[in-house]
Amino acid sequence: MKAAVRCYGKVTGRHSTKADLLYKASGIITQPIGDRMKEFPLDRTEVRGNFKHFLTIPTRWSDNDQYGHVNNAKYLTFFELVIMRYLEVDSNLDFNAHGVQCFSVENMCRYVQPVKFPDTLEAGLRVGKLGNSSVRYEVGLFVEGHNDVSAVGYFTDVFVDNNSEKPVSIPGEIRSRLAALCFE
Repeated sequence: MKAAVRCYGKVTGRHSTKADLLYKASGIITQPIGDRMKEFPLDRTEVRGNFKHFLTIPTRWSDNDQYGHVNNAKYLTFFELVIMRYLEVDSNLDFNAHGVQCFSVENMCRYVQPVKFPDTLEAGLRVGKLGNSSVRYEVGLFVEGHNDVSAVGYFTDVFVDNNSEKPVSIPGEIRSRLAALCFE
């Protein structure tokens, strides 16, 4: 059995899944931009100033569960929405034109306080880690008009070739748009 490898708090031993192999091959451990990127806590102490881009997201009545608050699974959808909106709409990036796609290899959500319909969310986005072929998007969800964060988390994506599905370097145009979300 291989020795365990620590990757930003995640311990993986034997790489048996495609996601584990992509994560390991992505270069996220050894390819930061600049000398050192600023790190943030990803906890209840997060503030709006820790994020570079915001998207307003209205909750829907159907987002609530039987307990009267937004269902936990919806939070990852909100994370994905702010990420994809930034990349495809606000940045007008076409991944297919670059011959790449992204595979999500890891995500996490830390729930701080409940969100309920009809709350409107302000989703803050930053890039916490930018590797050779991978990126870690970090998100904070704030209820409009409130300063306290409701949830924080991240998605780690690996850029892969459209045909081979093997990790590739992040294309320059995409990298520059991701770098705009970094704090150094």
